[in-house]
Amino acid sequence: MSQISVRQLEKVFRVAERQPGFWGAVRSLAHRRYREVKALHGVDFDIEPGELVGYIGPNGAGKSTTIKILSGILTPSGGECQVNGLSPWRDRARHVARIGVVFGQRSQLWWDLPVIESFDLLRDIYATPPKQHARVLEELAELLHLEPLFDTPVRQLSLGQRARCDLAASLLHRPDILFLDEPTIGLDAPSRLAVREFIRRQNRESGITVLLTSHDMGDIEALCERVMVINDGMLLLDGPMDSLRSPRYRERRVVVEFEEGETLSAEHRALAEGDGNRAEFRVAENAPAFVAELSARYRIRDLIVEHPPIEEIVRDLYHSASA
Repeated sequence: MSQISVRQLEKVFRVAERQPGFWGAVRSLAHRRYREVKALHGVDFDIEPGELVGYIGPNGAGKSTTIKILSGILTPSGGECQVNGLSPWRDRARHVARIGVVFGQRSQLWWDLPVIESFDLLRDIYATPPKQHARVLEELAELLHLEPLFDTPVRQLSLGQRARCDLAASLLHRPDILFLDEPTIGLDAPSRLAVREFIRRQNRESGITVLLTSHDMGDIEALCERVMVINDGMLLLDGPMDSLRSPRYRERRVVVEFEEGETLSAEHRALAEGDGNRAEFRVAENAPAFVAELSARYRIRDLIVEHPPIEEIVRDLYHSASA
């Protein structure tokens, strides 16, 4: 039996509509109108114990709605799902004791309390035995370098520090499933790498099942062997990470700033976008060889190689599915 099983999951939100301006607001009080927004359209998937799955798509695709249903925060409009054999919204008390959840834009820590007091409150909320809590906290503090932060109020933490504390908070009660919704959003590069490494270790060494949503393809490629793509509430792709590495998605955007006085050959000028000493190239295959060729022929001040934006990948998948 799968650890997470989702069948024909639906979610419809009823959204109030209001005409603009003061009189529009007054009319809306007397004659309120609503429209329905379908956030999920018959989503199906299974996740096995110990998997680390990336769940990607543009804003409004349905990722966070799925996470909130799986964590018991929302009740679906239709369909069914089981997590550890429990219905997240019907068996919420038992369910939340076995999962950890991190929302990158929201903290589960108490804003004005020192970090250690938030951890103590979570110990009481989850009724974790004191000895187990102390042992787990010591382990997490060492892995995430948290001890210097224990006496700091949460509101005084940097974004990266708070992200590390939120990860620890989600794992203090030893869950076997971790739902991560944009856990690295807004983090600087060192903090992002630290969070990625911690997630990888928890999955590989502790066997925690992870469902990760992120707009950062670096997170997905660094951590996930399997990826699910959703757009407009419909699951478009569910397969190994290599399924996003077809010839179309191997394309890279190479941005080059040349030294003053460099002139591109006619061949490279035909491939480039931009003007002056800055040029952009779209490279379909073998980007390293193309970069090596540029470096050998021109004096380069700066160079960046980027993945195609995730929105482009999802857009192409959506158009392919609609064709």
